[in-house]
Amino acid sequence: MAHFKKGQSGNPKGRPKGATDRRGALRELLEPHAPELVEKAVELALEGDATALRMCLDRLIPSLPADSSPVVLGPVADNNPTKAGEAILAQAFSGTISPETAQRLLGSLRTQTQIAEVGELEERITALEAEGAAQ
Repeated sequence: MAHFKKGQSGNPKGRPKGATDRRGALRELLEPHAPELVEKAVELALEGDATALRMCLDRLIPSLPADSSPVVLGPVADNNPTKAGEAILAQAFSGTISPETAQRLLGSLRTQTQIAEVGELEERITALEAEGAAQ
């Protein structure tokens, strides 16, 4: 893996310091019209425009943050990822955890499985190289 010198950019041709992004420039153009735009959005929402209504409600009532309650799966035989996945799905199907939580847990399980696979491959390659060097 490449290591960069401290204070040296890994992308020297990247965006220059102090450069503003397009969103900032557009926001500056809209800023003088903000009161009228908000008033119009509210007016459209009150007239039944579903998109305007959703936009207004999203600003008034932001979506809830993801549930971060601990999840206890219990012991999983032989640290088997398939059984762990089944345990996660069983909790989701029973309503113990939300589908979103199950999805995040399954993603974490997939990542952990990939990490374990890389570790195992690394050990096998090291053993094969040692065996080849000994011959």
